Amino acid sequence: MRADVIVIGGGVMGLLSAYLLANAGKRVTLLDRSAAGSEASWAGGGIVSPLYPWRYSQAVTALAHWSQDYYPGLGQQLLALTGVDPEVHVTGLYWLDQDDQADALAWAQREGRPLHEVPVESAYAAVPSLGAGFLRAIYMSGVANVRNPRLVKALRAALQGMPLVTLREHTSVAGFVQDGARICGVRTGDGELLADHVVVTAGAWSGELLQSLGLSLPVVPVKGQMILFKCAEDFLPSMVLAGGRYAIPRRDGHILVGSTLEHVGFDKTPTEDALASLRASAETLLPGLESAELVGHWAGLRPGSPEGIPFIGEVPGHDGLWLNCGHYRNGLVLAPASCQLLADLMLGREPIIDPAPYAPLGRLG
Repeated sequence: MRADVIVIGGGVMGLLSAYLLANAGKRVTLLDRSAAGSEASWAGGGIVSPLYPWRYSQAVTALAHWSQDYYPGLGQQLLALTGVDPEVHVTGLYWLDQDDQADALAWAQREGRPLHEVPVESAYAAVPSLGAGFLRAIYMSGVANVRNPRLVKALRAALQGMPLVTLREHTSVAGFVQDGARICGVRTGDGELLADHVVVTAGAWSGELLQSLGLSLPVVPVKGQMILFKCAEDFLPSMVLAGGRYAIPRRDGHILVGSTLEHVGFDKTPTEDALASLRASAETLLPGLESAELVGHWAGLRPGSPEGIPFIGEVPGHDGLWLNCGHYRNGLVLAPASCQLLADLMLGREPIIDPAPYAPLGRLG
């Protein structure tokens, strides 16, 4: 059956875009070349905030603020619907010895965000596992992390229960079907699939897909490596960030530490050098991790983009072709707002925020 919308890419952007469009009555076919949610959406940390929110443009800030408010309700909705808890875990976040602390505080005052300088002693009192020697701290209350592997599992389960959604995993897209200037479907190994609209949510691979149309989308893979420890459930009560590395507590005592930033193309092989560097950072930040069980080390590919501003909207000159990609380091935090904005634009609704900064117009080669 012909779909209203084909979504290419089953990460959090594709899953949530499909979910919102199907909820609005659209017939959606979601395609992924492997298993849904198995790339960057699975590999990331899941902090529901940009790592350094004061360093980003208003375009990123607007998406982040909307999403932060939306996440708790989304988590509850998916748990009720699927029985899978994405674990939206509110812990707050401490930044330690931040060089641009003054910029952070000015941003918080300007944006009305609950980020404040705190005595370093209060950081040590709140996080007894913190390493010695830190001199300054700023803290933002209300910051959550989402257990992203469970988020994508919950979204996938929700889609499988929706009669308007067809999920086709292990289906690669080789190109687009065109009717004049209009995009009206995709070519796969199983043949052509047709739809009124095609949405590219293929993360780091989005640029490669658009090359077949002679379009240059400035989205490139940026490798990030992470490690995972298992500790007591009360080992780390808050997220902490210092020296460019962060530690994220899950409710069950797992601690994520990340991450690297590597421009090595599509290679996502974990390396011993990164493991050593991440372990050293982890043990400086939280010395108790030296004796903790290391249970995982992996890499993922972020969709790097200029200034981290995603591409959301219809591609000019290619009617029917839409983008929701290029979120760089902030895919998980920006996903709810990005997907809601995409749905608003596709459905002709009043958009939740000004769509102009994300429009592909003038941003593609």
